[in-house]
Amino acid sequence: MPPPASRSTIFRLINASQHSACPCHGCRSSGHHHGHAHQAMNQMRKFATPVPEKEYAFEVAASNLRFGDGVTREVGMDLKNMKATKVGVFTDPNIAKLPPMKMALESLDAQTDLPYEVYDKVVAEPTEASWRDAIAWARKHDFTHFLAVGGGSVMDTAKAANLFTVYKDADLMDFINAPIGKGLPITKTLRPLIAVPTTAGTGSETTGTAILDITSKSFKTGIASRAMKPTLGIVDTYNTDTCPTEVHISAGLDVLFHSMESYTAIPYTERTPRPANPINRPAYQGSNPVADVFSLWALRQTVQYLPRVAKDKEDQEARRQMLLAASFAGIGFGNAGVHLCHGMSYPISGLNKAGPKYKHPGYLVDHPIIPHGVSVALTGPSVFQFTAPSAPDRHREALAIFNNTTVTDPSITSIPDREIGAHLFESIARFLDGLGVPRGLKAVGYKKSDVPMLVDGTIPQRRVLDLAPGVGDVAGEDGREHLARILESALEY
Repeated sequence: MPPPASRSTIFRLINASQHSACPCHGCRSSGHHHGHAHQAMNQMRKFATPVPEKEYAFEVAASNLRFGDGVTREVGMDLKNMKATKVGVFTDPNIAKLPPMKMALESLDAQTDLPYEVYDKVVAEPTEASWRDAIAWARKHDFTHFLAVGGGSVMDTAKAANLFTVYKDADLMDFINAPIGKGLPITKTLRPLIAVPTTAGTGSETTGTAILDITSKSFKTGIASRAMKPTLGIVDTYNTDTCPTEVHISAGLDVLFHSMESYTAIPYTERTPRPANPINRPAYQGSNPVADVFSLWALRQTVQYLPRVAKDKEDQEARRQMLLAASFAGIGFGNAGVHLCHGMSYPISGLNKAGPKYKHPGYLVDHPIIPHGVSVALTGPSVFQFTAPSAPDRHREALAIFNNTTVTDPSITSIPDREIGAHLFESIARFLDGLGVPRGLKAVGYKKSDVPMLVDGTIPQRRVLDLAPGVGDVAGEDGREHLARILESALEY
């Protein structure tokens, strides 16, 4: 007997039968033969693996935003207008001593009968332990409203505290992205949260994403749901005055790659599976026409203004434009998603604590740290060299922006599609070099022998890797080989 047909072979036969004439010569004249043929096809369908339906819709969700000089002073009135009766205020030990927090508390104090409690123990690059501590504190107080004043770590911690105050009996892993956690949908309405960013980077004031370090597994992941997005983001141009230059640069790199990754993510119509219920449609949906507008604008602004901030952090125009770019990029990636740079950044920063123990200059912490924006940027040149063949036109447009020209310039139009990736590699590397970013993974202490470990830490990041063009099944051998090749290419440049 011949060997049994594989499931893929069976499916191809079924597909052929649906798009061609019946192969049985007698089918038009004899129902007997026709019946046997279709009986066989029906039998084969039982063993075929169904192909998930592709997405056919996208959604647009973002927080309300207020942008201006000194708008933090309005936050007390906002919470009063929202009928707050007890406010949980989140910040970190450094911001607690700085003007943004002082302005926020003065605004709260100016309102009569507006009780609040302050949690100032948020850590940079939060962990399971730090989230659990913040969640326990918030649950004990049962706040009606939340206020976050700080960078992405503070805003993300406040989102988690809000979520688990409402889901008071849930475990942390219930909502952590699958396959690391259960990835359950959030079906309850959370309490109002106002987010006041003090860095121009994460865009967390616009999104329902919150990231943490799973220390037991040495990588990062998080929770992503529209239900977690802040009610209001207050983008105050005064609030980045006290940022050290290195923090400005790292935060700006996050904006850069939020923009690049969301613009080059697979189109939303290519994402599978289509959700059976719209509540299960992910926040990260793939590139789409609305996200594209925000991502491209943010990319242009970042390429133009981040080098100016790095050169002179007192450049007020550049700082204002970077704050806007961070929020615009947040709207872009909050609806399209990020992919490979972010997916690989999570083990790069997570494994650092036990491995290379690199400590980035300018960060006031007593532990090893590769700041998020830097960890994302380390693979940037090699990632976009890899993804360029999947969408040459989009990568050509990004190349034009890095080269400070237009996509119709002869210097850009003359480049063959097959060479766009190599040109983009060089342009991104040159841009990062100008900002003093470590020149690849070796510069922060990783070796070629660490690549398999970094691949292992990247594989579970399915919520972002599934949006990466050109990777295919990232958990399969081809996917692992692609990731290893990208990481090896990112060791140095």
